[in-house]
Amino acid sequence: MPALYIGHGAPPLLDDPVWSGQLAAWAEDLPRPTAILIVSAHWESAPVSLTASGAPLVYDFGGFAPKYYEMTYRTPDASALAARVAAMMPDGEPVHQHTSRGLDHGAWVPLKIMYPAGDVPVLQMSLPTQDPYRLLALGERLRPLRDEGVLIIGSGFLTHGLPFLRDFSLDATPPGWSREFDAWAADALARGDVDELAAYRTRAPGMPYAHPTVEHYTPLFITLGAASRADEPGEQLVDGFWLGLSKRSLQVA
Repeated sequence: MPALYIGHGAPPLLDDPVWSGQLAAWAEDLPRPTAILIVSAHWESAPVSLTASGAPLVYDFGGFAPKYYEMTYRTPDASALAARVAAMMPDGEPVHQHTSRGLDHGAWVPLKIMYPAGDVPVLQMSLPTQDPYRLLALGERLRPLRDEGVLIIGSGFLTHGLPFLRDFSLDATPPGWSREFDAWAADALARGDVDELAAYRTRAPGMPYAHPTVEHYTPLFITLGAASRADEPGEQLVDGFWLGLSKRSLQVA
């Protein structure tokens, strides 16, 4: 299986025919996964933590239409994958298995589009650090899962400067900081320049406006670490902007 970095969007993504169509078509072109391991920007927790199969969804958002708080996404038991992931961690590094936490919207919103039947086991893993190189190492540790048919997904947003947005319409003109960061990242990804991407705090134009907090960017390094070669350019299969934010997404072999 390949590994993906996707922009997950807020719940209204489910009603956006353009972006949801892109994600659905992308999923149709992929081999069918045996399971999905997803790391979302919306669960920062150390040590590495894993969701509980069958637990209710996490509605970690506010101010949206009531229908989004009534949505469900039931998937098959992922306990076997949880045990496999726990066994892959280094000796002495604990893994916390939650008994009640389900998928947050960084996982279930895009997966409802990509795998609407809910017939693939899904396990969410927490984001245990923001250090790019530690995340690359974690992704590399998870890499063998790809040979077992597991689809590894880092779920974030390539730009996420929500406090600095002034226009929240779908056709909003992207702010300069969003366009500049997106262009910088697109170039670095096309060159497979992992060190440049890791030095985003000092090298990327548009900072810190593009990422006043960085949890929507750093899942990218889980994906790059899980690649056969982190410095091999992937395929940038989704680009453009949503609410002025970059939805650029990547697939690596």
